[in-house]
Amino acid sequence: MSQVFDAIERSSRSDLAALQLQRLKSTLDSVWHNVAPLRHKFERAGVRPEDLNTLADLARFPFTTKADLRDAYPFGLFAVPRERIARLHASSGTTGKPTVVGYTKADLAVWADVMARSIFAAGGRPGDLLHNTYGYGLFTGGLGFHYGAERLGCTVVPVSGGQTEKQVQLIADFKPRIICCTPSYLLTLADGFAAQGLDPASTSLKLALAGGEPCTREMRAAIEARMNLQVMECYGLSEIIGPGVAMECCETKDGLTIWEDHFYPEIVDPATGEALPDGEFGELVITTLTKEALPMIRYRTRDLTRLLPGTARPMRRLDKFAGRSDDMLIIRGVNVFPSQIEELILKSPVLAPHYVIEVARPQHLDEVDVLVEMRPEADSADARSQAAAELQHHIKSYIGISARVRVVPLASIERSVGKARRVVDRRPR
Repeated sequence: MSQVFDAIERSSRSDLAALQLQRLKSTLDSVWHNVAPLRHKFERAGVRPEDLNTLADLARFPFTTKADLRDAYPFGLFAVPRERIARLHASSGTTGKPTVVGYTKADLAVWADVMARSIFAAGGRPGDLLHNTYGYGLFTGGLGFHYGAERLGCTVVPVSGGQTEKQVQLIADFKPRIICCTPSYLLTLADGFAAQGLDPASTSLKLALAGGEPCTREMRAAIEARMNLQVMECYGLSEIIGPGVAMECCETKDGLTIWEDHFYPEIVDPATGEALPDGEFGELVITTLTKEALPMIRYRTRDLTRLLPGTARPMRRLDKFAGRSDDMLIIRGVNVFPSQIEELILKSPVLAPHYVIEVARPQHLDEVDVLVEMRPEADSADARSQAAAELQHHIKSYIGISARVRVVPLASIERSVGKARRVVDRRPR
């Protein structure tokens, strides 16, 4: 049997369901008595906490969305007095008001525990040297991984983001076994090693804990081949707790095990909101079971996936994300996810995994440009022309849209130090 950090990871499905029901009743009761905006939503839906008798009854309760958090800005959804809040985090607020999340001391302890559990499940062990490039501050990534790694017993190097040359130097000097960063920043680091005359495949790094943005199978394979390490995906979102909601297990590496004793998952039809059975693709909805400061009831993540049976743990797994319902591009009536184009780019032996998708509507029709770089060893005028034509053909054949492909000079696409910006949509709103 797999080694585990917490004994509950070995719980049977029936024992886990009993715990989930108990914790869910307590969470609904807390929301009803302490969070007026959500209590009003319950009242409009005609439900009360005592209406929950089985886990299936949760589908009767209304969703919570990012809009609810913004409408209640900054502290209107907190279930405890502000004086009991030990820490605040917030999103960047690039599309409006930031979403503010709060943590009690108990919440911070839970967060450290689920992050320690996640790092352990991915293959981290006490005593490992862990290089953390996630941003510190209002963003949840840096501090989430930091306190989880310390809780596990790792030695943490709190580098934060940026300063790639310095990151390369520290990795070469300190020789960490684990690195925490976005998938796209792993590519930036690999370029940084090469620029300093160092082989990215010969570093001390053996395990990358990657999250914060989508990572296709092709992207992961490209990173692993170039850097000679294992990439394990971590999933979380600040509205729920931050990183640590789900993690891949090193024994199976077959999807994200969601820590169901703290986060209850559902899959719903993104258009109708109807609950879907396990195994069907839809939008992931999460209810927190142990959060004190900011309990979330049926929070719509907008992430598209499906629930699969557990393998390394009895807890269920999340399948590879198909994209986000709010990231989906509609191009002349065709639904397009950026990850579809990325997969085609990464299947090419001559194209580099650095690209940007530009969408415009200069007159009445959508136009798509895909800017992509060549791999340095394959770059030539003839190769650029052929690669552009082939990618353009594959986008039309496999996705069903027409796109202009422009192969641009090496290093002309901005390198990420955090989440990569893959889409520039210039269409009028």
